[in-house]
Amino acid sequence: MQPLKYDLKRQLDQQFMIDFNYNSNHLEGNTLTYGQTKLLLLFGDTIGSANMQDYEEMKAHNVGLELMKMTALDKDRTLSETFIRELNKIILVRDFWKTSSDGKSRYQIKVGMYKTRPNSVITPTGELFDYAPPEETPALMSDLIRWHNEEEQKSILPPVELAALFHYRYIRIHPFEDGNGRIARLLMNYILLRHNYPMIVIRTDDRANYLRVLHQCDLLTGRIPSAGARATLEQTKPLTDYIAATIEKKLIAVIQLAKGEITEIIESIEDQIPVEDTREKVVKKGGQKRWSEIITLIKENPSISRKELSEKLSINPSAVQKHIQKLKLEGIIRRIAGARGGHWEIIKK
Repeated sequence: MQPLKYDLKRQLDQQFMIDFNYNSNHLEGNTLTYGQTKLLLLFGDTIGSANMQDYEEMKAHNVGLELMKMTALDKDRTLSETFIRELNKIILVRDFWKTSSDGKSRYQIKVGMYKTRPNSVITPTGELFDYAPPEETPALMSDLIRWHNEEEQKSILPPVELAALFHYRYIRIHPFEDGNGRIARLLMNYILLRHNYPMIVIRTDDRANYLRVLHQCDLLTGRIPSAGARATLEQTKPLTDYIAATIEKKLIAVIQLAKGEITEIIESIEDQIPVEDTREKVVKKGGQKRWSEIITLIKENPSISRKELSEKLSINPSAVQKHIQKLKLEGIIRRIAGARGGHWEIIKK
């Protein structure tokens, strides 16, 4: 079925952009709702009372996603530590300060730099589970990249297994002070895209299962970080099975979409802000007053032309075209062609 039609691929890319950015950041505590994420990434618009840092990180993560895709499709360029450092630098935006877990001290996070402090996670039983120590991190990362590039060149390990194994080994190193989960999911999709598989989303509402399979791998590899950083396929089977099942679902959905059996693929929690509510807020938001005016004029005269809209709104035709394009992308209006020029239709859910 490949290459997919241009419009279908564009639809898939746009929806993935929203879903992947939303879910991967939400897994790490970003507070933007699905609706806020959609408005931000499609139109650069903000609404609600979310922290500005969350808006910045979401936009930066999307820049990282685009860099990842571009790099993955460049078959002359192999994976490198420089590229991974650049991804971390992009998604974290700038250096910042964090407070220690005991609240007694502050330390600076240097973006794009490997960690200088030990990092760990608290297990469900309340114990500390340590990642690779700072002094071992450079060597383990060098080994990880060399292993990946050798495996890719040999083309023996299936891409799904390569992606899962890389994801787990990277997580056990946890090379940066912050952003490791997001980088792991970006790099997993880097491998999938590079081998012509559809990229996948780890959904926020499946977080418990995602963490559970990672914990199962931890139990199989043991607590020694260097052992986790060199985990085997057998030890990472829980994660491999989880990712394989996710890819299978995505493949089936893409095939159904290409055949016209379904109209869209949405890989996100939909109950944060329903699409209908998002559209209503888009139209009513003060900064988009023109959209409401355009919709009113279309209701009054569905056959109204762009030139007539320009005259009635007292704005230039290029500005009208920009507003029309955004309304069409959001699915609020569409153009119905006809023998005498067609007419506008307001889409209602």
